Amino acid sequence: MLSKDILTAVKSYTANMQSSITLVLERGEHAKREELEEFLHSLASVSENIRVEVRDSVEGLRSAMSFALEVDGKMSGIVFSGIPSGHEFNSLILAILHSSGTALKLDEGLRNIVSAVKSPMKFEVFVSLSCHNCPDVVQALNQFAILNENISSEMIDGGVFPELIAERDIQGVPSVYLNGELFANGKVETGGLIDKLLEKNPAALEELKSEALPLQDVVVVGGGPAGVAAAIYSARKGLKVTIVADRLGGQVKDTMGIENLISVAKTTGPELTGALQAHMNEYDITVKEHLRVREIEKGHIKKITLSSGEVISTKALIVATGAKWRELGVPGEKENIGNGVAYCPHCDGPFFKGKDVAVIGGGNSGIEAALDLAGIVRSVTVFEFLPELKADQVLVQQALARDNITIHKNVATKQILASDGKVSGIEYQSRETGELASVDLEGVFIQIGLVPNSTFVADLLERSQYGEIVVNERCETSEPGIFAAGDVTTVPYKQIVIAMGEGSKASLSAFEYLLMKHSETEAREESLSEA
Repeated sequence: MLSKDILTAVKSYTANMQSSITLVLERGEHAKREELEEFLHSLASVSENIRVEVRDSVEGLRSAMSFALEVDGKMSGIVFSGIPSGHEFNSLILAILHSSGTALKLDEGLRNIVSAVKSPMKFEVFVSLSCHNCPDVVQALNQFAILNENISSEMIDGGVFPELIAERDIQGVPSVYLNGELFANGKVETGGLIDKLLEKNPAALEELKSEALPLQDVVVVGGGPAGVAAAIYSARKGLKVTIVADRLGGQVKDTMGIENLISVAKTTGPELTGALQAHMNEYDITVKEHLRVREIEKGHIKKITLSSGEVISTKALIVATGAKWRELGVPGEKENIGNGVAYCPHCDGPFFKGKDVAVIGGGNSGIEAALDLAGIVRSVTVFEFLPELKADQVLVQQALARDNITIHKNVATKQILASDGKVSGIEYQSRETGELASVDLEGVFIQIGLVPNSTFVADLLERSQYGEIVVNERCETSEPGIFAAGDVTTVPYKQIVIAMGEGSKASLSAFEYLLMKHSETEAREESLSEA
């Protein structure tokens, strides 16, 4: 099950383990039990610090397909129910490494917040092994469990526990439950989990203690291609740089196929995110990941308040927060997220195997989604608002060649219908005749583009009617000393390569701004000394 190359790589990762890890199972039977044991024994073979043990009974294990991580004879609070292969293999390896002493990647302030939680919190994370967003949630909650013995986390593979999926009526992943109640549904970042954690434990923020950073030359908000480029260019100028991001990679991390990044014939979002992070690690850049900016106080020195309560002072600020999926804004959308309404076909497509679904949007994202889903579901109906599809012709031709893809053009989605708490259809209207019609289906995938992440600067910077931050050719905004780059701005053509260029340009503009301010200060001091 685990190839020689994978085992060799894992052996190198586990070479410096500081604690022994036991993968504990309970005796029992299941059709896939032999496969699970073979998987775990193969993994344990790479290190004398990892072993597998089967016991008569183990508290907290769901079934014969569950195993827990025990650290030096003490349960860690981390459980995997299913075989964590595919995207979740990294979650298991990281859980082993972090439990055995490898430093956590959570910011110190966030670690303090999690450690301050006093009440018992039992998390269950339902995943699909094909979901590329799920590991982020599993890994974050596993770190929470390592930091605080009051917290436990269980990854549950929905494919192994279909009865649980049916019982809880889950139609999208990741689906997170806390103490038996729904906690988060659909794509959620670590920062969002922290926010929800604070809602349940507001006293944790009061106990936050972290050493304030010295005055920064540049703070970059956003960890996508534009933000990382800005941070690297700033660091190369010898500036004190901090980057604040919900997550490194940003929207790019969700892109499975990238073939238009010049000089790189083909890559994926996760691979590019890893490359961006590796490049940034070559420089002295302070990284504040999984955090949001709550407030910006303008002035010669800008003061930035983070979601952790920490305040960072900086001479210049670069906003590169990118964009997020645009919502349709019709009745039935928000009410049914996770119950038939989805935004990620890669993550949630497998839940609709053999069913009828719709894709809203006829651009590249929409038609690509339709093509991906067509190999899984029974039928796909595409709804496009404009008279013609906006997607590249090569994609349109592929869609037209599929027998199970139907395309409706020049129609407006009026509402998403639901029955018994689940999507049951779509009502749409012909924009030519005004005639209303409906179609029965069980899933709706919304792919209508992006909306800029700029609301946190709405009262600070000039924005366009679409919410984009208005910038000039030097990435300057309406506020001196604040620059912006990438998809969050009015710069046309939202492309990775363009975002990288704009981030670099914003950094160079910020550097010139700092030089000019320094020269002005020197001139003022010289004038005062002469007086």
